[in-house]
Amino acid sequence: MVNYPHNLIRKQNKVFSEAKTINFANRGMSFETAINATNDYYLSRQIAVIHKKPTPVQIVKVDYPKRSRAKIVEAYFRQASTTDYSGVYKGHYIDFEAKETRQKTAMPMKNFHAHQIEHMASVLSQNGICFVLLHFSTLRETYLLPAADLIAFYQIDRGGKSMPLDYIKKNGYPVAESVFPQVPYLDIIEKNFLGGDDNQI
Repeated sequence: MVNYPHNLIRKQNKVFSEAKTINFANRGMSFETAINATNDYYLSRQIAVIHKKPTPVQIVKVDYPKRSRAKIVEAYFRQASTTDYSGVYKGHYIDFEAKETRQKTAMPMKNFHAHQIEHMASVLSQNGICFVLLHFSTLRETYLLPAADLIAFYQIDRGGKSMPLDYIKKNGYPVAESVFPQVPYLDIIEKNFLGGDDNQI
């Protein structure tokens, strides 16, 4: 089931004054879940409106066990998806993809597809803010890499080889894991893309 946009904004019931760093795995939290929680945090505080894009699905067969309940029993993806997330922050269009790997030295480029690269290039051509969040789960490190640098590396051999971590560190920005929000990527956008003070977020 796809909920888009979020109908309910999860409220944080506790204020944590403990450690600022967390480990998604130790908290039973996937990288995607952490990003979704981050977006909920931004939305609930009216900082930004950013949602995970729904995947277009064509429903083929529906079962009606009861008049009040419909169950989808067969469906297929209508088209290839573009990127994972999009929205708006301070009047700027935000568009990004999120990838995770257990590898320690590189991000497999097979995780990116030609239509995604083309989509990111189109966003950049319209002066949108486009990037990828790359999470190295074994290292417990996350980086924000601008789409232009991803596209440049992809064009070397159409994504045939993995992107070295050294390249990501050289061209991207480390994202410090925290409690609220879990993946504070807008701090980097504010400071490095918009020239503002990331402490204001």
